[in-house]
Amino acid sequence: MHDFAILWDWAGFAVRWLHVITAIAWIGSSFYFVALDLGLRKAPDLPPGAHGEEWQVHGGGFYHIRKFLVAPDAMPEHLTWFKWESYATWLSGAALLMIVYWVGAELYLIDPSRADLAVWQAIALSAGSLTIGWLVYDALCKSPLGNRPTVLMLLLFVLLVAMSWGYNQIFTGRAALLHLGAFTATIMTANVFLIIMPNQRIVVGDLKAGRKPDPKYGKIAKLRSTHNNYLTLPVVFLMLSNHYPLAFATEYSWIIASLVFLMGVTIRHYFNTMHATGKGPHWTWGATVIIFLVLAWLSTAPMWGSYEEAEAREMTAYEQRFASAEGFHEAEQIVIGRCSMCHAREPVWDGIRWAPKGVVLETPQDIAQNARAIYLQAGVSHAMPPANITDLSEDDRRALVRWFRAGQGA
Repeated sequence: MHDFAILWDWAGFAVRWLHVITAIAWIGSSFYFVALDLGLRKAPDLPPGAHGEEWQVHGGGFYHIRKFLVAPDAMPEHLTWFKWESYATWLSGAALLMIVYWVGAELYLIDPSRADLAVWQAIALSAGSLTIGWLVYDALCKSPLGNRPTVLMLLLFVLLVAMSWGYNQIFTGRAALLHLGAFTATIMTANVFLIIMPNQRIVVGDLKAGRKPDPKYGKIAKLRSTHNNYLTLPVVFLMLSNHYPLAFATEYSWIIASLVFLMGVTIRHYFNTMHATGKGPHWTWGATVIIFLVLAWLSTAPMWGSYEEAEAREMTAYEQRFASAEGFHEAEQIVIGRCSMCHAREPVWDGIRWAPKGVVLETPQDIAQNARAIYLQAGVSHAMPPANITDLSEDDRRALVRWFRAGQGA
């Protein structure tokens, strides 16, 4: 069982690595094509149906690119499709969600002080909620609002704010922001899989059959692609947020997450406008800085509650298993003496104002809940304490390992 914990952590690392690689590929191609589309210029020698062209230089060579609003008169023999970047990013992200937040639901997903959920209930809410956004968003896009893109974007923002608040009511702060990112990424990938790619296949099929493709399919795909472009930066922020308790472990984390979407819009608007006109609206940087300062101010309100409340909370079944395991009292004394000065609701170590990564280790409940993290970070590895600044001895580390393995075998 203890070897499985190590292998499982490595599995999470491998899937996370895959997720980052595929996300880089998807974001890179997305940003490139938006910049390409906005930089197209008219030319007198454009063939029929061509909307514009662009010359680019890279890697010592020149590229001549033309865009057709519908399709060229003849289908080229080699046609490159951009889809697997999106699919692989979502699939690897879903796998990572399962590895970290479903298998580790007692630690990372469930917050008994917010909603005392069983593991299966938390997983069901996690999985089910990801589909809600797509269903509502897709219905809005297919309604008459599809012809009013600004109103549609405002309604999408309202939906994201509502989900940010809702996730914050039932999950841990870390899981709430991560799920909001997954919620948004699901909309983005569904746009590719269910709208953009099918529409492109219709256009290609019509061209091969000798029919004139309907330009509406390109218009619909362009709208969804534009939405994806503006949602990309907030999703990246939310995926990184689990490393920063100032983002997820505060009373107003759901407002912070909501404002990140506005900050993403201001940044993308600058670059999109610059690509289209050669000059970006500089007011967007002022707006971005103001939003960022508001985020920093909101992050100063912690949400861990008092020590007394945490100590009085009834243990979950998962916590009881490790609190009753052989060696728990010795492990508790080690953690209190070597870790809790930083990992506290009110840290006493100079220069630390918030518990690193939001991990609090003060009460028996805290320590039992974080048994696996303690085992990996301070037992089998020397990641904690940093530079062994509190002189955690090898005997102490072995005691932490024995306790965790006893709990795993219980």
